[in-house]
Amino acid sequence: MQIAFLGAGQVGGALAVALVRAGHAVTVGARDAASKSVRELVARERSIAVATPEAAVQAAEVVFLATPFAAVTEALAPLASQLAGKILVDCTNPVGAGLTHGLKSERSGSEVVQAAAPGARVVKAFTIYGFENFERAPAAVGIVRPGMFFCGNDAAAKSTVATLLTELGWDPVDVGGLAQALHLEHMTLLWIRMVRVGGASAHTVWSRLPTRV
Repeated sequence: MQIAFLGAGQVGGALAVALVRAGHAVTVGARDAASKSVRELVARERSIAVATPEAAVQAAEVVFLATPFAAVTEALAPLASQLAGKILVDCTNPVGAGLTHGLKSERSGSEVVQAAAPGARVVKAFTIYGFENFERAPAAVGIVRPGMFFCGNDAAAKSTVATLLTELGWDPVDVGGLAQALHLEHMTLLWIRMVRVGGASAHTVWSRLPTRV
């Protein structure tokens, strides 16, 4: 699959490497191909290509948005027409001062993403943990795999993302429409408080336990 990344920092870089190693063709869309983050990423995985954001998005079947949340509108606005009909995986989180929700829980960050790229098929995924878990998913324990909760309004787009999640070692947990994104963003804040503040392992993850009726 042809995959483009907007954002090549810790989250985008880890996911880009994971997807290349899963057999996908990955291109980073960058305004500055000589930036430190892009150079470091290509040094880690030399098969990752670099192009302008426009060229990367144009060729992609799936686009991952992994910029800082404050840069979402700036990154998407020039690409809105090209993103129409594309699957756009929103990996961003609006984290505010004091580890509060950056939009005061009045709306989700994914709503901002959808507004900036109204024709895109937005799926919220890869947001409820830190980057440490994205290059290589934590190992399953018995029959229990680490869960990755995701949401979106387009069933076909979610099916494609679920396939990618499975390839990367996650149990894909579809929690519903994009309205659920706000709750996933609060799960992120919970994870940050547990791990970055509370000292729990950075490989702390949620799981969906199989049950018997």
